[in-house]
Amino acid sequence: MRETEFWRRMTEQLGEDYARVWADQVVLGELGNRTVKEAIEAKVAFKTIWLGVWHFLELPAHDR
Repeated sequence: MRETEFWRRMTEQLGEDYARVWADQVVLGELGNRTVKEAIEAKVAFKTIWLGVWHFLELPAHDR
């Protein structure tokens, strides 16, 4: 997954303004107890980050 696709999905689920704030503040266990921002900085694959977000937000399977 490319970064642009990741942010499109984040915006779709959380809204344009809130997606970046959420990515900076919410710690996800599936990302090694990191925020999305920290995971990106650690060069975790965007697909892996998205799957962590998807699971945390309990999104439907079609959004996976």
